[in-house]
Amino acid sequence: MLRIQQGNWHRKKRVIILFEGFDAAGKGGAIRRLIERLDPRGYRVHPIGPPSADEQGKHYLYRFWTSLPSPGTIAVFDRSWYGRLLVERVEHLTSKLRWQDAYREINEFEKQLTDDGIELIKIFLTISKDEQFKRFEARLKDAYKQWKITPDDIEARAKWEKYVVAAQDLFDETHTKWCPWHIVAANDKEYARLQVLKIVTERLQDHGKWMEDRAEKYALKSIKKDLEALKSK
Repeated sequence: MLRIQQGNWHRKKRVIILFEGFDAAGKGGAIRRLIERLDPRGYRVHPIGPPSADEQGKHYLYRFWTSLPSPGTIAVFDRSWYGRLLVERVEHLTSKLRWQDAYREINEFEKQLTDDGIELIKIFLTISKDEQFKRFEARLKDAYKQWKITPDDIEARAKWEKYVVAAQDLFDETHTKWCPWHIVAANDKEYARLQVLKIVTERLQDHGKWMEDRAEKYALKSIKKDLEALKSK
């Protein structure tokens, strides 16, 4: 990942890694493993919650346009514009007409991003209903994790089947050739984190390969220069 980040920076490319998934699926843990070796100057994590009062008065994609990565950097979204097709749909926070329009709007938005050269990776972490319950219980027992669970999470769990249907519709409508979904089984946290790393590094391997080739060339050049200096002595 560090090689990839360095190659991305030198090539002035832009990357978005987007995480969605059911509550307690392990998005935060997967993101921490993904970025733990990276230079913090070269990436930014965007935790997405409810829109602010000002944002509610604008198109829902507005706040994401303002968070796109600059050349040479990586943007990681912990939840994303897909909230319109998940929580806003299930919780009736927007009209049926508007969330149905969002399938087309999001596909067009992602096509614009990829056409402009942004590499966009979409990852959805999925867990079983029983596993989610176990993780909710664990959070309640751990003083350091209690902040992760709220009454909203409990209410959302009561609508589990509706969220499953919404997620399936999301995959059916927004899994495109220019921006496919990567679905990761996350009942086993370590397996899920390894799968996330595998998906991202395979998708961005050109950046890492470019950096390795560059490092090798520069290393050889440096060694040759040192040898010439020794010879002159």
